Amino acid sequence: MTVLAKCLSVPRGWHRPLVANAALMFTPTVVSAVGLLVDDRLLLGESIWVKPMKFGFAMGVYGLTLAWLLSKLSKGRRLGWWLGTVFAVAGLLDVGAVAYAAVHGTVSHFNNNDEPVAETVRAVFNVGVAPLLLITMIIAVLVLIQRTGDRAMSRALRAGLGLAIAGMVVALWLSNSAGARTVTDANGDPVSMNGGHGIGDPDGNGMFLTHWSTTGGDLRVPHFVGLHGIQVLLFITAILGALAARHGWLGDERVRARLVGVAALGYSGVFVVLTWQARRGLPVTRLD
Repeated sequence: MTVLAKCLSVPRGWHRPLVANAALMFTPTVVSAVGLLVDDRLLLGESIWVKPMKFGFAMGVYGLTLAWLLSKLSKGRRLGWWLGTVFAVAGLLDVGAVAYAAVHGTVSHFNNNDEPVAETVRAVFNVGVAPLLLITMIIAVLVLIQRTGDRAMSRALRAGLGLAIAGMVVALWLSNSAGARTVTDANGDPVSMNGGHGIGDPDGNGMFLTHWSTTGGDLRVPHFVGLHGIQVLLFITAILGALAARHGWLGDERVRARLVGVAALGYSGVFVVLTWQARRGLPVTRLD
């Protein structure tokens, strides 16, 4: 049995297309990690393999989360299945476009060049990006109208999906955060850019591994924090559930739900502050 077949068969009840999507997403993550070691080509000051590695890992984790979440729905399960399937395809297209640009040593996002690779990537993004936000919003509504676990889990899922939507909306600002300019790709060719992830320094980087900017504001920071808030809140919920066996006062699900609510409020505050600071041109390494 192949690795992919194993992923499709377990765990039972999970959304299979999203599980397959996660398996495919983790594959470029591993390939890109190897690429970091054997390919010395640089793009905007970082290895050409950094972006597909990060995108593949993030999309894989998020896809697994949705695969599990959709198995918890009691209402709208059929709609949820189709939404998850479209999400899996759109996610695969988006990460595939990022990897495709990386292999060719050129920029995937904000690339306005009139050449085949850039035009292909733009076409894929035009089709694949919007469904990710729209589908997350619809799934959030499905979660809001039903119980998907105890009170603590329901609160974590609702707050987490809200944060994910906010994180995706922040990403929409990226295209408007910098003006037109010309950069050089890994092949030494000029690339006409319009937009960027940085405020003050549109293509800034510097942090280890993430390459978030240390020279200006970077909207990728709140984008990442918002998108993965659901995993953080579910982790907190799981810890509280495990501690309930030892601490009787945590046995009351209302208490756990309140604690998850406090964590969600605090996490949302962090997200808002990071967004505000990035918009003001301050790097995450120098918050005031």
